[in-house]
Amino acid sequence: MSENNTFPLLDRYKRLAEVSLDLASTLDLSILLDRIVHIASELSNAEAASILLYDEGNKQLYFESASNLTEPLLRGIIVPLENSVAGWMITNNQPIIISDANNDSRIFKGVAKATNFPTRSMLAIPLLTKGKAIGVLESINKISGQFTQEDLDILMALGAQATVAIQNSRLFQQSDLISEMIHELRTPLSSLSTAAHLLMRTDLPEQQHWRMAQVIHSETNRLLELANSFLDLARLESGRMQFLPQVFDVSTLLEECVNQVRNKASEQGISVQVSVQGRIPLLKADRDKIKQVVMNLLTNAIKYNRPLGSIIIIVEAESSNIVIAISDTGLGIRDEDQVHLFEKFYRVKSTEGTTPGTGLGLAICKRIVEAHTGHIAVHSQFGVGSTFTVTLPIGTSETIP
Repeated sequence: MSENNTFPLLDRYKRLAEVSLDLASTLDLSILLDRIVHIASELSNAEAASILLYDEGNKQLYFESASNLTEPLLRGIIVPLENSVAGWMITNNQPIIISDANNDSRIFKGVAKATNFPTRSMLAIPLLTKGKAIGVLESINKISGQFTQEDLDILMALGAQATVAIQNSRLFQQSDLISEMIHELRTPLSSLSTAAHLLMRTDLPEQQHWRMAQVIHSETNRLLELANSFLDLARLESGRMQFLPQVFDVSTLLEECVNQVRNKASEQGISVQVSVQGRIPLLKADRDKIKQVVMNLLTNAIKYNRPLGSIIIIVEAESSNIVIAISDTGLGIRDEDQVHLFEKFYRVKSTEGTTPGTGLGLAICKRIVEAHTGHIAVHSQFGVGSTFTVTLPIGTSETIP
């Protein structure tokens, strides 16, 4: 047994064997990365461990997961290829042990500053497949003594298993998303093909020409919406969506969103109002992403509402959370639909053929809210209306006067 480790090398390899099946069967990338960093920290007897993934197309490294990560919005932070240990390993495909991080110029200070977790020592390995690095696994700050060759060997063994598991997870997500994307593209592409064919007919009346042009315009917009939604979802599922947290006033954000949809609501005689319950703390979150969630829920509340209906947004503070509830007087959602509502491409059967949409908006909302360690839920009564509730941890003690 090494004096620098809390349990013998054989026991560590036994522990590695125990988790290998679990890693191989985990297809959710965020869950997988979380498990890898926690076992890496345990096996190397380190205070923390982290994973950075490399996007070869953009030549960028993304900080994705850490065992000590208390701020979820740090996921996706870009680490430079130059002047960082991770970047050095991506370039050289070599592991590294750093005993004194304060005197090593390759240590990137950005993540340590953002996490308020200084690096004293480090053991890091590249995650290699077919001679190319897909990322970096790091163990930070040996709890007792210094990182050893034994630590390096065990981390290399874990890294080999982690690389296979990460690649399997990515392939599963990509194939799943691509097959769904192709399925969803068929309808607008078919409509475009039919409209274009009719427009080529010289005997088509002028009114029909105009109608086909409208179809092309509508279906093109639908394709653009699908493309943007696919990109958002792909970034969220792959962990490459960057979050830029800031402290802001939620009430002001809600008023912004209402002003943007007010004209659309007025066309159908729908009233929209915001009700602020008590004093609301400032929220620390990615403002643009939270606005995207609210705008999606508001747009849906208008789309599925009744003429001359109403929408009310209630925001209040509950314990350490801010709760936003958006209620409408619309058609409501049956119980059997509610359980699937946040799944990719799910469309409520009663509105699927009459109301346009991608079936991705609520799935994206769910992932954005959960990336903030929040929660989104729906309560609906068919024929009466729906309420979507977003609960977000405050993340700061600041309060509006």
